[in-house]
Amino acid sequence: MNIRIFVTLKAGVLDPQGRAIGHALGSLGFEGVGEVRAGKLIEMAVADGTDDATIDRMCRQLLANTVIEDYRIERA
Repeated sequence: MNIRIFVTLKAGVLDPQGRAIGHALGSLGFEGVGEVRAGKLIEMAVADGTDDATIDRMCRQLLANTVIEDYRIERA
């Protein structure tokens, strides 16, 4: 089974990478771009019987820093 894990910074956490992307887009002439927030997408294949609790533990222990990041799991 394929899953996708979207990891994003929590609201209120500064995002220097997002700011750099927004600045670069403006420098390239793209107008009307507001706040940019950058995150990461992790795609992985897991055994069909892998339960939600196991995937959640993967996220909490390794894939996301839950102090400053949120994550969302999507089964593909």
